[in-house]
Formats: sequence, structure tokens, C-alpha cells
Amino acid sequence: NKLGDQNITDQYKIQKKNLRSYVIQRLCESKESSQHGETFSQIPKPRLTKKTTEIKPYNCSICGKGFMLHSSLTRHIRSHPGHELDGFKNREKPYKCKDCGSTFSYLKSFQRHERAHTGENPYTCARCGKAFIYYRPFQAHERAHGGAAPYQCQHCGKALSSPGSLRIHTRIHTGEKPYACKKCGKAFSCPSSIQIHERTHTGEKPYKCQECGKAFVSRTSVQTHMVTHNGDRPYKCTECGKAFIRPSFLRVHERIHTGEKPYECKQCGKAFRCSTSIQIHERTHTGEKPYKCKECGKAFSARPAFRVHMRVHTGEKPYKCRECGKAFSRHSYCKVHERTHTGEKPYECKKCGKAFISLENFRRHAITHTGDGPYKCAECGKAFIFLSALRTHERTHTGEKPFECKLCGKAFSCSSYVQIHERTHTGEKPYACAQCGKAFIYPTSFQGHLRTHTGEKPYRCERCGKAFSLRSSFQRHERTHSG
Repeated sequence: NKLGDQNITDQYKIQKKNLRSYVIQRLCESKESSQHGETFSQIPKPRLTKKTTEIKPYNCSICGKGFMLHSSLTRHIRSHPGHELDGFKNREKPYKCKDCGSTFSYLKSFQRHERAHTGENPYTCARCGKAFIYYRPFQAHERAHGGAAPYQCQHCGKALSSPGSLRIHTRIHTGEKPYACKKCGKAFSCPSSIQIHERTHTGEKPYKCQECGKAFVSRTSVQTHMVTHNGDRPYKCTECGKAFIRPSFLRVHERIHTGEKPYECKQCGKAFRCSTSIQIHERTHTGEKPYKCKECGKAFSARPAFRVHMRVHTGEKPYKCRECGKAFSRHSYCKVHERTHTGEKPYECKKCGKAFISLENFRRHAITHTGDGPYKCAECGKAFIFLSALRTHERTHTGEKPFECKLCGKAFSCSSYVQIHERTHTGEKPYACAQCGKAFIYPTSFQGHLRTHTGEKPYRCERCGKAFSLRSSFQRHERTHSG
């Protein structure tokens, strides 16, 4: 507002007067001292350094942070959304970006900004090869290699290369979020985070993939997306060989091997490897679900879960099988599917030796041995490994069927059921046998058919020892014993 901006401008004028008074006072002191035989070789100038004094005469009226230089305060003020000095509001900005429409007062600023679109990273680390758009982050990164990270977090011991990085990092522990969105009120600990968030309201997506033209709200999102085209993951784990596109992702992954969990929940004491994990976890205590689907009203506590859910409505399936071309909404689904071609079954049961293509199938199988799981149905006591599986099961008791077929109106208790059902309308049979070419609508039918070729009979009757290739045949047989 105009009154707030005027207050900031008035504050600058007062601080300039205070600084002039400070310099005059020091001059007077120097004259008095010279009369007593003392001399000052240099009068302190406004450009003070940490070595000479800790006085920071310029203070931000919004957050209270102090600065040595007026120019530093000016730059800082711009990090608070909606707060600018009158001089900057009226300044001419002749340089306009063709990609996103952002305008700049200086040619250098404009040229630096253009790198975000072109992908140019002119500053490359000689030690690890990591490249940077801007010089300052590059300098900070090099200091981290040299062990020059003198700013240590008192909460977790992490060392940072700059006081600004330390301040932002400390907010993970304190929960401080000084940057609030004017549209929805959501608060953030970092100015760059709020800038990215605000694009979800404006619809602005300034970062474009040069391969396929897809646009993104942040540079990190487009970098992550680029891996789907070039497969470039330069940071490898020395323990298991898994590769990552960013060193920060590798550091978080390495904690799986070391067991380190530096982020602890203040409510329940549960510890996490990653700062984003604790933020999502804390929402289980507060009940906050900031990501709401406009199509069906379902809300989510985490953005990745929300994005994946949206694909149910849009039909987007960005992950394709390299063998048969089948598309999937999740990368994990595509990986599991590809194992049906390779025959790989990495999850083996230590009790009976049976192997599985997915962790979910393995965990579901493990319950048959233990009879226990973390999520239990209050109605019948059945145990589940995932909360989502329990919720789907509970609908068998309540009769709730929130997922409806758009073609015939038939309702289902689970989203995957409606997707499979829709194949009865389209005639799609995505599961084809490599041996005889027979195709199937349902994955369970396909798996059962494959056993007719392999001779595998995994369902054995404990009463008479007879074995079956299909669960349905086994269940029918069991009824002959029970009468």
C-alpha cells in the first residue's frame, strides 16, 4: 500500500541522516584525539566491514534485518513481495524477455535472466563438474569443496557457505516463514519459494523444455524433466550406484545407507532424512491439505501426490515402456511393468523363497506369513500395508463408490477398477502373451494364463495338497472341504 511504501522511503531518509551524524561524530572525536597527540589514519566510511565494526546502520522495516550498505538493503527490500521503493517503482525497464515477459532495468540483469531459458551455465566447478547460471552460487559451491563453510547450524550441525544460506536453513528447524502469499496466505521460508508458488495462481510457466516444449514453473522442474529425454544423472551413490541429477538429491539418498535422520518432528519425535518429508509429516498433525483437486474436491498434503492424482482426470501418462510402448501415469508403475518383460523379481521372501516384481506385492505377501500389518480394518480386523489400501477396503463395508465410468455410469470403490472397466467399452487388451499372442483386459487374467505355459501352481490346499494355477480355482476347491 502507498502508506507502507512511504514509511519505507521515510525510513531510508532517517537512516541516511543517522549515518551522516555518525560520521560527523567520528570526525569530531578524531579532532579531539589529535589535540591530545592521537591521530586517526582513516575515518570510518559508510562502506564498513566486519573487521572494523559490527554496526549495521540500515535496517529493514519489514523483517528487521540489518545491513552495512544502503544498496544491500535496497536489494533485500525487493525480496519482500509487494514492497518496493518509489524510485524503483518508477524506474524504466527497457529490456523485456521474449519467453516470459519479465522486464529489467539493466542489460546485465536481462542477460543473466535469459540463461534460465537457454539453459546456459557459464560457471563450471573444476572439481565436480557442476555448472551454474550465476556467479555467487558458483562461489558458494566452490567454498563448500574447499571446506570453507564457516556458518554452522546450531540445530543439526550442517555447515553452510554463507550467512544467508544459514538463515534460510535455520527456518527448517524454527518453522519461521516470513514470506506470505497475498492470494491464499500460504507462507514460505525462502523468497524464491514464494516466487515459484505465486506462479500457481498466475499460471506463469517461464521455463520451457527445448526438446518437447513442455513448460514449468521452476528451473529445477525443467531440469528434472530433461532427464526423461537425455537420461543424464551425473551424481552417483558409491554404495548402491543409484544416480541423481542434483548433489542435494544424492546427499538425501545417502542417508538411507548411513541411517542419518537430522529432521525431527516436535510433536511426536519422529525423525526424517529430508526437510520436505518433515514438512509433509507435520501436516498429519495439523490436518492441513493445501493441494485441492478442482475436479473432484479431493485434497492432498503433498504436491507430488496431488500431481499424480490429477492424471486420473487428465489421462496423462508420461512414462512409456521401452519394450511395448505402454504408457503409465507414474514412473514406478512403468518400472514394475518393464520387469514383466525382463523377468526380474528383485523382492524375495526369506520365509518361503517366493520372489516378486514389486515391493507392494512382496509386502502384501508377507502378511500371509505374519497375519499383521500397520493398518487394520476396524470392522473385520483385516491388515494392510498401505493406508490407501485400507481406505479402499473400508468402502466394501460402507458401500461408497466414488469413481464413476463416464461411458455407462457404473460406479467403483477404487480408481484402478474404473480404468480396467473402461477397457470393456474400448476393447483395449493391453496384456498380451508372448508365447501364444492371446491378449487380456485384466492383469490377473494375464498372470493366470502365463501359468498355463510355465506350469506354475502357487495356490496349494493345506488339507489335501492339491495345487492350482488360479486363485479363483483354489477358492472354489476349498469350498468342497468346508461343504
